[in-house]
Order: sequence, then C-alpha cells, then structure tokens
Amino acid sequence: MSVCPPYAPFFGFAGVASAMILSTVGAAFGTSKAGIGIAGLGAFKPELIMKSLIPVVMSGIIAVYGLVVSVLIAGSLRPNDYSLFAGFVHLGAGLACGSTGLAAGYAIGFVGDACVRAYVQETKVFVAMVLILIFAEVLGLYGLIVALIMNTAATGLVYAHRSKKSARWDWNAMKAGDAQRTLSRNRE
Repeated sequence: MSVCPPYAPFFGFAGVASAMILSTVGAAFGTSKAGIGIAGLGAFKPELIMKSLIPVVMSGIIAVYGLVVSVLIAGSLRPNDYSLFAGFVHLGAGLACGSTGLAAGYAIGFVGDACVRAYVQETKVFVAMVLILIFAEVLGLYGLIVALIMNTAATGLVYAHRSKKSARWDWNAMKAGDAQRTLSRNRE
C-alpha cells in the first residue's frame, strides 16, 4: 500500500469542511438564540441592547476559529505527495475544532438567551452572564488549540515527505511521534 495514495487529500478536505461547517453552524445557532433574547430585551429596555450584544459577538468568534483551522489545513493540501497519515490528522483536527465550535455555539446561545432575558429584571446578572459566556467560549478555544497542534504535526510530515521523497523513513520513530529526530537523521 502506498504512503501517499491518490485519495488521501479527500480526508484533508473533509477536515477543512468539518471545521468550517460545524463551527459556523454553532456560531449561527448561538447568534440566533441570543438574538431572540436581545429582541425581547429591546422591547422593554432599549438602553440595554448594546451591553447585551456580548453573546452575539462571542458566537461570531467561534466561526473565526473554524475559519483559521480550515485555512491552515487547506494551505498544506496538495494533489501529490500528501500522505494518508496527514489526511487523517487533518480530518481529526477539523472535527476537533468543528465539534467544539458547535458545542460552544450551542452553550453560548442558550446562556445568552436566558441571561439577557434575566438582565431585563436584574442588572446584577450581567457579570455572571459574562463569566458563563467566557467559560462557554473557551470550549471552542480548546478545540482550536488541539486542531493547531494536530495540524502542526501533520504539516511537518507533509513538508518533510516532499523534501525527502527518496529518503528512508524510520517508521518506529514516526510511530513514537518523534518526527524531528527522524528528519534530522535522514538529512545526515
């Protein structure tokens, strides 16, 4: 079996799509759910609308996380010399970012809606709302961090494979995750 089969980029593109689609769905859900609460608040206290836009802004950031991961993965995709391992790592990175973005958008939407409606009655809820939203947002940030780490590992292997097509690979070291030692040994 080839290390770089012709269908390997499919998995990388699936990672790009899952990061972008799932995180955008999460952001859209969070924006719409929180926006419904803001519309209800605006009917009673229009002066509080600007402070209540925080959940909508935080939902939009979730989509940016997916965009960043999608662009990074897409930047390392090539029709040739793209390993199956890199494709699977990129798929995992896209799913990690996209699914955490979906979960974070869901949490931000429900918390934003409930807290904005409570903010009409009691202004002391604002600080608690911001703290809860931060903890909901950090779920998406965790997925972004994991996806960046995974992409870095896969990108190093993609570029090393391109520069050393005829090099002999030490697969035991690769399995152990020690790509740097393997690459330096091949350069000597």
